[in-house]
Amino acid sequence: MEERTGTKASTPLPPHVGPIGHAAVEALALDRAASASPENDAVDHGLVHLELVRVVERVYRRYLDLLRNDLTRLGVDDVSPSQVMMLFTIGSDDLSVRDLIDRGHYLGSNASYNLKRLVECGYVERSASPRDRRAARIRLSERGQNLCDLIRKIDETYHRLIVRDEAQSREFSIAFHMLRRLEHVWTNAVRYGEAGLV
Repeated sequence: MEERTGTKASTPLPPHVGPIGHAAVEALALDRAASASPENDAVDHGLVHLELVRVVERVYRRYLDLLRNDLTRLGVDDVSPSQVMMLFTIGSDDLSVRDLIDRGHYLGSNASYNLKRLVECGYVERSASPRDRRAARIRLSERGQNLCDLIRKIDETYHRLIVRDEAQSREFSIAFHMLRRLEHVWTNAVRYGEAGLV
């Protein structure tokens, strides 16, 4: 278990991930309850689009709840679930802060605080751009990469709760592509108004 000091640490994260236990059982129970919900039998098609937005919002919040539990199990208490998601937004790239904000659709002040915290805790390395020393470049440190690897291993367990056969794998792929399409349409609508919808 890593020592928690609230400052930049070089202690590696745990080398393996234990069983996720109750979280997996709870996730499976929620999945079955949602599948059996009467709401799935009769959808008001006039509300589908708005309801989808609300479901996406709730799904994201629930995932952050799961992630919070996973971080507690790993003994990681110096970063929040939202900050971990920022690590995944950075990924394997070397980005400018502007790129990070655009890629993750973060609010500037919120992104600045979270990024500062990730740098202080040693999950992100920040350096001056070789072309413009006023522009910072950021990338994951080894510690940040290790944490992302651990979370990916845990996430595979959650994925297996959702995708249990070929039919569910196809459904998952369709859902993913539909969400990407929605992102594209909404982005164009913001940039170009209604003209971007056609």
